[in-house]
Amino acid sequence: MRSELPDDVQPVEIRASLDAAIDRSAAALFSRQRDDGHWLFELEADATIPAEYILLRHYLGEPDDLELEAKIATYLRRRQSTEHDGWPLYHDGGFDISATIKAYYALKMIGDSPEAPHMARARAAILRAGGAEAGNVFTRIQLALFGAGPWQAVPTIPPELIVAPRWFPVHLSKISYWARTVVVPLLVLCALKPKARNPRGIRVDELYSGKPARLTSQAAHVHRGWKLFFEGLDLVLKNGDRLWPPPLRRKAIRLCEEWVTERLNGEDGLGAIYPAMANSVMMYDVLGYPPEHPTRAIARQSVENLLVVKDDEIYCQPCVSPIWDTALAAHAMLEVGSPEAVARADRALDWLRPRQELEVVGDWADQRPDVRPGGWAFQYNNAHYPDLDDTAVVAMAMDRASDRRGGADDEAVARALEWVEGLQSRGGGWGAFDADNDKEYLNNLPFADHGALLDPPTADVSARCVSLLAQKGEPLGTQRMKAALAYLEREQEPEGSWFGRWGVNYIYGTWSVLCALARAGIDRQHPMIVKAVNWLKTIQNADGGWGETCDSYALDRKGHEPAPSTASQTAWAVLGLMAVGEGDSASVERGIRWLVANQAADGLWGQELYTGGGFPRVFYLRYHGYPCYFPVWALARYRNLRQANTDRVDWGM
Repeated sequence: MRSELPDDVQPVEIRASLDAAIDRSAAALFSRQRDDGHWLFELEADATIPAEYILLRHYLGEPDDLELEAKIATYLRRRQSTEHDGWPLYHDGGFDISATIKAYYALKMIGDSPEAPHMARARAAILRAGGAEAGNVFTRIQLALFGAGPWQAVPTIPPELIVAPRWFPVHLSKISYWARTVVVPLLVLCALKPKARNPRGIRVDELYSGKPARLTSQAAHVHRGWKLFFEGLDLVLKNGDRLWPPPLRRKAIRLCEEWVTERLNGEDGLGAIYPAMANSVMMYDVLGYPPEHPTRAIARQSVENLLVVKDDEIYCQPCVSPIWDTALAAHAMLEVGSPEAVARADRALDWLRPRQELEVVGDWADQRPDVRPGGWAFQYNNAHYPDLDDTAVVAMAMDRASDRRGGADDEAVARALEWVEGLQSRGGGWGAFDADNDKEYLNNLPFADHGALLDPPTADVSARCVSLLAQKGEPLGTQRMKAALAYLEREQEPEGSWFGRWGVNYIYGTWSVLCALARAGIDRQHPMIVKAVNWLKTIQNADGGWGETCDSYALDRKGHEPAPSTASQTAWAVLGLMAVGEGDSASVERGIRWLVANQAADGLWGQELYTGGGFPRVFYLRYHGYPCYFPVWALARYRNLRQANTDRVDWGM
């Protein structure tokens, strides 16, 4: 490899500092591996989830836990912005009215006086933004459940939706897994309209401006005609809600109950995500299940398992990420390549293998009934909802270690590959959980104001699947691969980047696709690659790192929005560049130097900025593991390429 190190830098010094940085970060990762071989890092969202957790306890009228409430209050107060007085959706983000309403309500429920300075500032910010009337659909439902807001302001979603035929334009199989699991128990709640026990009798009347507000959509595919149609339909449903035949309503509610119970998922909870889990508990409550009933009790415990308890604070996670963390950390360990790192990767792969879902035919089979199960979920267990991203990442790690491990995981990889191939959508790409979940007109439903009702193919997930196919030897000329690569080419943005649905944002998407194109054998002079490389170099920060804010998801798309350099985004950028032969470039060298220079004393990298995606414009994630395993992966790959004097990466990631 040709070196482009500055003249005043000695290669020996570079190697020494690089080796030391890799050794420190690898040792830090070693110390965080669980005894059974897996890794699990905190997964933090915004203030909404811990606020809703407090409200859930008071909805159910559970016994006071004043210590818990005090610690959650400490967390919520710390997260309040000093700039706009509300609560953002991510670190240093702008004011979000729905998050602020819920945080205010939770703090008032805990006992903070409305006249306390922080509460008065928050209330003033809410009223400036239109008051509680301007909250989103889920906020309106939360308020209505407490009698603190009108049900009339909530879009009507009748439980009879569950008996709709598959050809009906609005059907559960046509919406995403996360929307499905959240909505089904909500169908029961919105039909029966229970009222929270709320033993302290706390309301938030002071948050209302007295002026009605229309719902505003965060969807990227709002169409005036469809929007007017669905708004008219909502009016019809509201006026006719009492006209449903009682036997049909009872049947619909019973089917919703059975649907939830079938997918309850033990202590991992419905859909293994907080909103669905909390809704399932409230559904069982309104249906008369006592707290000690085994089904309700296990649903309630699933919520409790999401708490992160510290000495002075507690918060509630939206879900947990053990499969994702373990697979990515295993990749990093395999890249480090030392005997101990490899041994720890082997332990991780041994932990992952039995968590492959080979029996349960999940909801994905609605679109692909002839495909056998074979995927991994994101959480410890989510049998009905494995995802393509985790499956591809786990399978690539297992395949990478296959020869050395004597093919121990070959059968698991083969089943994963079969499942991934079977879930390819018609247009050539892959969604996260389902095939062809792309009925964009549904984003015009009044209920879909969050803009995340669907799970269409995205460039980042599709790239991961292409990487797996290519790593397993799929030729460029197969129809499957041609369709996938054509999809990625269509998805490239004019400036050369790719949208990152599940990571922030264009840096994440571009890293993902460059890895896929390189492993598939696309010529490095192909315009797709040339444009992407030039774009990544153009957006590099002056300090040598890369950064991008969640603002880049704004509806009035402006593309990449710069932010201070972060460890995870810098690692993604240099990994993407190295994948296509740029390991000797000055840009990669500067990125590596940034990582080495910004390593903390514990061997890892601090990062408060959010670089994980949940729902663009609505929900973001801070993966505490990202600044742990991605930087060491990038540093180790850089060292490996230089030592081998090659610019070729053999793996799909």
